[in-house]
Amino acid sequence: MTDNRVERRLAAILAADVAGYSRLTGLDEEGTHIRLRERLRGLADPKISEHRGKVVKHTGDGVLAEFGSVVDAVRCAIEVQRGMAEQNATVPQVKRIEFRIGIHVGDIIVDDNDIFGDGVNIAARLEGIAEPGGVCISDDAQRQVRGKIDFAFEDMGPQNLKNIVEPMRAWRLRMNASGSAAAPIEPPVESTQ
Repeated sequence: MTDNRVERRLAAILAADVAGYSRLTGLDEEGTHIRLRERLRGLADPKISEHRGKVVKHTGDGVLAEFGSVVDAVRCAIEVQRGMAEQNATVPQVKRIEFRIGIHVGDIIVDDNDIFGDGVNIAARLEGIAEPGGVCISDDAQRQVRGKIDFAFEDMGPQNLKNIVEPMRAWRLRMNASGSAAAPIEPPVESTQ
């Protein structure tokens, strides 16, 4: 009898892609590709490694990474967004490469050096609702980082994510052009009753 069980594990998943990538490639296909490759190899990939993460794959205009810690994933995302803001400081707005980043912690399927499942899908959908230059995390991820990082996330409330059955509560961190939090955001006061 064959054992058909799949390998599963709990992980923090970071999904990032470039906001407006099709528009950017329409303006300058080769230049955009070269600039993106430089940002991935020179900034995102090293930051992921520095924060004990693993690049699972590059996804055309982004990256999918796995971390053993949500705190590490969020710190990495913030540093990547800061670095992108610094690199974009002298680039005209119309040519800026800006990542949107989504992070979720959940159960994943591991198969042939790739990852699959709801944990990955939710991170990708959260990335899709993040603002350019911003980070969007799931409620599960926010519970893990609360009180452990210097940034507060703004509650976006329940979000209907594409192809995810249940609405998911999401949180966002907006970064400004200098790569710092757009404004101090107070977390909502939760009742103990």
